[in-house]
Amino acid sequence: MAETEAPIRFGIIGCANIARKVARAINLAPNSVLQAIGSRFIVKAKEFASVNELHESVKIYGSYDQVLEDPFVDAVYMPLPTSLHVHWAVMAAKNGKHVLIEKPTALDVGELDRILEACESNGVQFMDGSMWLHHPRTVKMKEMFFDSKLLGDVNYVYSTSTIPASPEFIENDIRVKPNLDALGALGDTGWYCLGAVLWAKNYQLPTVVTALPDVTKNSNGVIISCSASIQYRETGGAKTDAIIHCSFLSNTSMNLAITGSRGSLNLQDFIIPYQESSASIEFTLDAKLVELHIGWNVKPQKVVVASELPQEALMVQEFARLVEGIRTSAFLPDSKWPEISRKTQMLLDAVKKSLDLGCKPVYF
Repeated sequence: MAETEAPIRFGIIGCANIARKVARAINLAPNSVLQAIGSRFIVKAKEFASVNELHESVKIYGSYDQVLEDPFVDAVYMPLPTSLHVHWAVMAAKNGKHVLIEKPTALDVGELDRILEACESNGVQFMDGSMWLHHPRTVKMKEMFFDSKLLGDVNYVYSTSTIPASPEFIENDIRVKPNLDALGALGDTGWYCLGAVLWAKNYQLPTVVTALPDVTKNSNGVIISCSASIQYRETGGAKTDAIIHCSFLSNTSMNLAITGSRGSLNLQDFIIPYQESSASIEFTLDAKLVELHIGWNVKPQKVVVASELPQEALMVQEFARLVEGIRTSAFLPDSKWPEISRKTQMLLDAVKKSLDLGCKPVYF
């Protein structure tokens, strides 16, 4: 950021745990600053400010409306329950605030379209909180393996996002409440898996999606574990099959495996790297079994990619850069990020529809 440019001033509405991470990211990014924090209860907002040692200049509000009405707030970050997204994101856009929203972006693509239409009509930037897309490793993978076709045609993608939740979480956490986050594990952890499949296919939508019959729901009927098959059947082109699994019932996993016609790559920490300062990629090219099938002709190669900032700070930095361009250079909002969010939401909706239909295929 040039010395003459003022940082983008963020407001946060909602004091969810993930907001602590993003508040830190806003302060770490070189082109942003935290301006305000708002909760429905002023006591909770004050507690958040104290626990996270926010600077005394940060405004503390006892309502979301006050954050949106603050003339010194340029952009808002929304870590709210999914059922509240459409109302508050539309309100933010109408107040001229740029919108960085937690995933899942909405309960369905119809709701997301209302948010995106409000952002577009008010000239504000939209982005969802898929932090892994902003890590230098993700950029490196795209350059190394996909732009260069080093892996060949993508034949298979496998992705998991699972966490071991407690019985108390399974029944009472916001993410499993039907009136707050009705998508459950599919929306919370499955968003990453579905996004990874789309990323591997350069955001091409699939031909057919079929939920697998291993779905588990809590006593309120909210998904706490599920899997899905995603198939690409391109006329005259390569076929790609993908499997995703998301769950609150398994050990922590964040796996992404992509197999192509010439090679494969594997990540075990694609959503949150094992450490902030670097992340690695393991891959093999032209692998074959040796004579008698007693080993391989190659060993996995490893590339380590350094990161000067945590991926969430890089996300904030990119978002703030786009906002700065709109503010000072009359640039239009970047359509890349809304398009990525919308396609991910469409794919999530298809998995949910298949589940609701008893695991019948849903065609695009």
